[in-house]
Amino acid sequence: MPPPGQTQLPDWDGLKLRVRTLIATHRVMIFSKSYCPYCHRVKELFSSLGVQYYALELDVTDDGPSIQQVLVELTNQRTVPNVFVNGKHIGGCDATYKAYENGTLQKLLGNVKDAETYDYDLIVIGGGSGGLACSKEAATLGKKVMVLDYVVPTPLGTTWGLGGTCVNVGCIPKKLMHQAALLGQALKDSRAYGWQYEEQVKHNWETMVEAVQNYIGSLNWGYRLSLREKSVTYQNSYGEFVEPHKIKATNRKGQVTYHTAETFVLATGERPRYLGIPGDKEFCITSDDLFSLPYCPGKTLVVGASYVALECAGFLAGLGLDVTVMVRSILLRGFDQEMAEKIGAHMETHGVTFIRKFVPTQVEKLEDGTPGRLKVTAKSTEGPEIFEGEYNTVLLAIGRDACTRNIGLQTIGVKINEKNGKVPVNDEEQTNVPYVYAIGDILDGKLELTPVAIQAGKLLARRLYGGSSTKCDYINVPTTVFTPLEYGSCGLAEEKAIEEYGEQNLEVYHSLFWPLEWTVPGRDNNTCYAKIICNKLDSNRVIGFHVLGPNAGEVTQGFAAAIKCGLTKELLDETIGIHPTCAEVFTTMDITKSSGQDISQRGC
Repeated sequence: MPPPGQTQLPDWDGLKLRVRTLIATHRVMIFSKSYCPYCHRVKELFSSLGVQYYALELDVTDDGPSIQQVLVELTNQRTVPNVFVNGKHIGGCDATYKAYENGTLQKLLGNVKDAETYDYDLIVIGGGSGGLACSKEAATLGKKVMVLDYVVPTPLGTTWGLGGTCVNVGCIPKKLMHQAALLGQALKDSRAYGWQYEEQVKHNWETMVEAVQNYIGSLNWGYRLSLREKSVTYQNSYGEFVEPHKIKATNRKGQVTYHTAETFVLATGERPRYLGIPGDKEFCITSDDLFSLPYCPGKTLVVGASYVALECAGFLAGLGLDVTVMVRSILLRGFDQEMAEKIGAHMETHGVTFIRKFVPTQVEKLEDGTPGRLKVTAKSTEGPEIFEGEYNTVLLAIGRDACTRNIGLQTIGVKINEKNGKVPVNDEEQTNVPYVYAIGDILDGKLELTPVAIQAGKLLARRLYGGSSTKCDYINVPTTVFTPLEYGSCGLAEEKAIEEYGEQNLEVYHSLFWPLEWTVPGRDNNTCYAKIICNKLDSNRVIGFHVLGPNAGEVTQGFAAAIKCGLTKELLDETIGIHPTCAEVFTTMDITKSSGQDISQRGC
């Protein structure tokens, strides 16, 4: 029957013949509409498989409504896309993807490679924490796995081994150098505790770097060994897609090999961003260079206000160096701003200089050396003022970019966020191309944390090969910024909580505190700070946890489990604290921000 309201009856038999002819003469026939997102997804699937299709856009075809009515009679399906493969009706978007996932689609297509003809079940591009976790878990589940990992040298030529950013130029060396700075502070405090030493105490940068790099080297070797033990093939090569399911691997000598896999996981991570000004790549360093720098950086300008910037500035100052931080706008964007400003104030009190609302415009070399001497010119973000200063080292920490633009993703149709190179995925870390997944720092809108990448990688492998359905939970993930006054957090920043729940529906409890260890040397009284943000509409459930103080990471880790379990203010009040500790402050909080009462601590 013709569609209701049709004023002119079409040649119904002719239309049926046309539809059947289209289905019979095209290997893949898609009846589609140009604006339909489900139609686009189906087309992307066939494109990613390297399969040509013919699509008839019913919304731009004069007799489109009539053709759709013919399809209803033929298939009993009223929606688009309506997909046929080699004359067989597959169905809509969900049915097509289901057929792909269970292998039916591949068999219907005929000459598309079956899984057993691929070189590997899984190829992971990137040998960082997430990629290693995913590859080893997949191998444990009996799959044939390859890992490709290649570090493009920095402009200064710095490179490193297997293990990714965290192990080589991130969390591990950062925490060890932070510890070196803490030991310097402990030495100062020790005199008040009765320790006596006459000789001048000084720090040796080269000794520290050698010790840190020796430890990292042991980790690199351990990762290679663990891959070998699990029969994961490892290549120190740069991976680039050249066609669906096929990748080119280029090693340091330029030698090329090709490999195919049924499934791919992108775990390429990020690299530091440069300013794009004269002299930045020639004369500046980033965190990729700092931790293996063979000489003491001397007087240092840190450009940026990210956690990387403040952590590096903090331990450099703790080692006794003259450190300045140049800030474009705010400290620790994305973190609780009250906590961020307290961190900045503490760093200023302890010798770090902050230049606010300025950005560099040029870096010039004045003198060679290890370190040399550099001139930095900067301009105000709010007026015509120009700043000029001389430093031995300029460290850029202005953000990081995803390593996704040069690995051939466009060749197989994987979409990325053009602004930052990050990869949009669904809640199972699957990209728009069904056989390609992504984990770690390159995910669009997700957390850039090593433990998150590890968890996501393991769970992905278990879903792909172990029959699991458990997905990575990106909510209430704890983290710590290892600035001189450490900052641990879990849940929402106060600004975000207000945005989501409304200020009138929140109660914020807070307190200053003085670690007992700091009392004898008389250090930083009422500088450490703790606060919890509670949702009054949900039994005062804790939705934000924040602490500034020593060992903040250790404190936060414990409370994070409680928050996952639905921690409330009442449960905190019922918890007996361990005395004397810093963490016990969360069991004794009774002053709200809204009360305006004094939160200074006057006793133990």
